[in-house]
Amino acid sequence: MKKMLLIGGSGQIGTALRTAHRGEIASPSHTAFDIVTGDFAELLSATEPDFVVNCAAFHNVDRCEREIAAAFQANAVAVGYLSEACANRRIPFVTISTDYVFSGDANRPYLESDDACPRTVYGISKLAGELLAHRSGSNAIVVRTSGVFGTTGTSNKGPTLIDRVLGQAERGEPTNMVSDVVFSPSYAPHVARAILDLVERRAVGTHHVTNAGSCSWYEFVREAFEGAGFPNAQLSPRTYASFGNPTPRPLRSALENSTFAELGIAPLPTWQEALRSFLRARAERLMTDA
Repeated sequence: MKKMLLIGGSGQIGTALRTAHRGEIASPSHTAFDIVTGDFAELLSATEPDFVVNCAAFHNVDRCEREIAAAFQANAVAVGYLSEACANRRIPFVTISTDYVFSGDANRPYLESDDACPRTVYGISKLAGELLAHRSGSNAIVVRTSGVFGTTGTSNKGPTLIDRVLGQAERGEPTNMVSDVVFSPSYAPHVARAILDLVERRAVGTHHVTNAGSCSWYEFVREAFEGAGFPNAQLSPRTYASFGNPTPRPLRSALENSTFAELGIAPLPTWQEALRSFLRARAERLMTDA
């Protein structure tokens, strides 16, 4: 089996890749390898991977607006550096991008062929990383996701949003959820399997990898509450503007895949099916932890 070098492996997609990949995995911790300051060429020589997946990013959207240089170093410059090092050794390189590369003004899901027009520093820096990856000649695979959720939290953000709101429902606490931001939920285990399929097919280019369909965050949480057995949980819809957040997030950034059919990759399940899979996995985890 092929050996994967996984950068940023402590998050949701990284954790799912560890489970999905059947071959050898090298995944240095952030303290062992920082994508901004680390010697990636040396890491490649030490690990000798068959392919590389970069899940590391500066993805706190609000902080990116204040720390522009740091956002571009992590999301653009470092990605270009990683992809160029892979190109020099002819190693396939995958990097994870985002629906935030789009403005959110379209009245339909975005395809890979649609022009990007990000509104945030985060989105701009991630788009720059995409362009640098493709420019490097590394035969890069860019995977855009949207609203990733999984059964584990991230090392720097703590529990996932869905875990937090389910906890509120379990405690009988009210939940306010934005109802005018539409996205395509992406279940980390499904995304991970698709990434490995893309690597297997050496599917160079940009791919939208989300569960099928789209919804608002309010609709997503309402479905989660019903599926988890909390149909009467206190859930109120709110507009994004009412939260007073100064960062102009895209309001409609749902993604649609147009590349899998030609590659012979099965489409990902609907977001409702993915959510049911998540709820089953979460219930099993809670029973194990009890």
